[in-house]
Amino acid sequence: MLGKTAGGLYWMFRNLERSENTARLLEAGFRIALTRSSDPASEWKSVVTTASVSNAFAAKHDSYTAETVVDFLLRDKSNPSSVLSVIESARTNARMVRTDLTTEVWTAVNDNWMALSDAFKRPIRLTELPKVLGLVRQQSALVRGALHGTMLRNDAYDFAQIGTAIERADNTARILDVKYYTLLPSASFVGSPLDNVQWETILRSVSAHRAFRWLNDDDMTSANIAEFLILDARFPRSLAFCAKSALENLDYLAKDYGARSPCHDMAQALRQKQRDRDIASIFDYGLHEYISDFIKENNALGLQIELDYRFNG
Repeated sequence: MLGKTAGGLYWMFRNLERSENTARLLEAGFRIALTRSSDPASEWKSVVTTASVSNAFAAKHDSYTAETVVDFLLRDKSNPSSVLSVIESARTNARMVRTDLTTEVWTAVNDNWMALSDAFKRPIRLTELPKVLGLVRQQSALVRGALHGTMLRNDAYDFAQIGTAIERADNTARILDVKYYTLLPSASFVGSPLDNVQWETILRSVSAHRAFRWLNDDDMTSANIAEFLILDARFPRSLAFCAKSALENLDYLAKDYGARSPCHDMAQALRQKQRDRDIASIFDYGLHEYISDFIKENNALGLQIELDYRFNG
């Protein structure tokens, strides 16, 4: 497969995943803001910080309000990471690799773009926000369903899966980090009812609440939740699952192409970091520090994949 085509598939699905992840991040911020009304500006600032668009936001807005943050992250085209921007990028990439997609996948991507473009024609009122965020998640799920249900398990599928895994891992890590590093007021709140409410909100934001309760019943502690979202490879949005998915699909590419590259060793090392740790050692090391390291290494892996498979020609 040509590097440009591989890159188109990879970034198409990274962008689609990013649209859903941005919606999930907004949902987490919205829910947490409802539990802490004393300083809403700091809550919304933390959402912008987690989305890694602080400088762009500050260049355009003087204050962090629900309205400005929601608009900037959902529909502002000057923000290249807004949902509207990334679904347009996903559609552009889909058009570029159209011959490598099934009709069902292309239709789902195009429908996603049309539905969300229509939904974002005007500013989103806060009363409408849950419904709109649900629409973003639903449209993303329809594309994934078309991918899994109609695509050959070949290199096109592998690059799509790798893009999804890299982006999803970054998102789960950032949502965890915004919870424990930015949102928690001080160490004195650890283990408090406020702390527990915020952890439950994080579970809901990554659609993990039901799965976690199945495994842990009523034992909703910060350690158990962090362990589930970081180390449990059964949950599809955990760091361990995403690292495993990226590694497996890279291994399929290595087998098909008959060659390994530096990115394969980086993926193996990233996966090994979840296999070799337990949650106690991660808390001893520092949850924020562990997550920061993971984000850096995951981003480095993404860049190495681009180099090794010559996405730029």
